[in-house]
Amino acid sequence: MKYDRIYNFSAGPSMLPESVLEEARDEMMNYRGTGESVIEMSHRSKAFQAIHDEAKADLRDLMNIPENYEVLFIQGGATLQFSMIPMNLMKNGVFDYIVTGSWSSKASKEAARFGKVNVIASSKDRNFSYIPDVTDLPISPDADYVHICENETIHGTTYQTLPNTKGKILVSDQSSMYLSKPVNVSDYGLIYGGVQKNVGPAGMAIVIIRKDLIRDDVDASVPIYMRYDTHADADSMYNTPNTFAIYMCGKVFKYLKSLGGLEAVHKNNVEKAQPLYDFLDQSKMFKGTVDKKDRSLMNVPFVTESPELDAEVVAGTKAAGFDNLKGHRSVGGLRASIYNAMPKEGVLALVEFLKDFEAKHG
Repeated sequence: MKYDRIYNFSAGPSMLPESVLEEARDEMMNYRGTGESVIEMSHRSKAFQAIHDEAKADLRDLMNIPENYEVLFIQGGATLQFSMIPMNLMKNGVFDYIVTGSWSSKASKEAARFGKVNVIASSKDRNFSYIPDVTDLPISPDADYVHICENETIHGTTYQTLPNTKGKILVSDQSSMYLSKPVNVSDYGLIYGGVQKNVGPAGMAIVIIRKDLIRDDVDASVPIYMRYDTHADADSMYNTPNTFAIYMCGKVFKYLKSLGGLEAVHKNNVEKAQPLYDFLDQSKMFKGTVDKKDRSLMNVPFVTESPELDAEVVAGTKAAGFDNLKGHRSVGGLRASIYNAMPKEGVLALVEFLKDFEAKHG
């Protein structure tokens, strides 16, 4: 059965691969002969344990995660991690943050509840339209970690090179770039992200953490659910996990492996983003808002000359069968999120729409 589906440019929850959705649909009433749906299944059952274990193994394979790193599936999304990270990694109570947009800013403000935050670099001076130079940062000698948001969903910037942390632990929010390209996990102490942007349905974060950072001597005031050792010791099943998210993420992992892994995924993402950026670079009506060297392959913000014209474009995209192209309420304009599951045909269709709109209104 075929369904009428739109090109959904949402920043999250976002598109999932159609083949994954179709497979989940076919298993919805009776998962592989169990006589029940995965969403009804006990998380302690052998069937779900197999789903969990396979998802974890496939993610390790996809990202080439070393054995000295733990993979945790934790409810609450990336926002909960804004608190869990300082709570668990705190030794000196000093945290270095590089602020490059809304999410790194929110993370830094949350960390300030638990210790001293030093903003060691920021791009706020130009409305977060670039990534600052991170080659020689004023790293605090007593910093417990250095935190970045590696791809800013709202402002559309991404790091091309990781910061020189001068030996300090690097913590990275990868929510909107998870599994979009290969990463060297060993460069980080902790990688985290909400899955709803590029990996699965909303309601869960994946935390990849070096095992020596999972401590059993965190402050006694830290709630048991907010401790990484709680989740590691229980293999992400301390309480009922987000079973449906784990199941769907597992299917996405297999789908990405079938494409040839993250090298192939990255190549496709580069080829997919290029037509949109090429159009923005030559357009007289539309303008990208990010420095070329720091452009994200996942989130593409752009503007016209006025908020009124921006709104007219958004209305036109909805009529044309696209959705969620309105920029985030905090920055306005327009934004196309073109995650792994967005087909190149969707990007080309958007470019044709924008060309036509400019021709008619220019």
